[in-house]
Amino acid sequence: MSDSSNTIRHVMTLDLKDDPAGVAAYRRYHREIWPEVRDSLLRVGVLRMDIYALERRLVMVMDTREGFDLKRSFAAHAASHPRCAEWEELMKTFQQAPPGARAGELWTTMESVFHLERGRRPPRAPIGRRRRRRRAP
Repeated sequence: MSDSSNTIRHVMTLDLKDDPAGVAAYRRYHREIWPEVRDSLLRVGVLRMDIYALERRLVMVMDTREGFDLKRSFAAHAASHPRCAEWEELMKTFQQAPPGARAGELWTTMESVFHLERGRRPPRAPIGRRRRRRRAP
């Protein structure tokens, strides 16, 4: 989840193919995303999208409006304009599934393993399950 109760945060990953020229092209395309693609993503319910890279591994953090469905909304995006379909097919030429992806899946949902937020503390373990601190010798 993101900040607002009306938005949903999706965190996904994929790998780029082991091709330095392709990685450079992928980055170039994303520096100047086609206007039809930007407009369509916003129209289907993407409120914010960030893509981070570590070498060939990408992580996308995407906040969407309530009711956004990954498969249905991205299908609507790709069908919304010929340039959107062209963009999606072009991007697939640079991408490959990450470890742990299902067959046929590129962008793969990541599991949340930790969350820190100012003003909120995680629930405490029941008293019988708390660890006692050991004293230093």
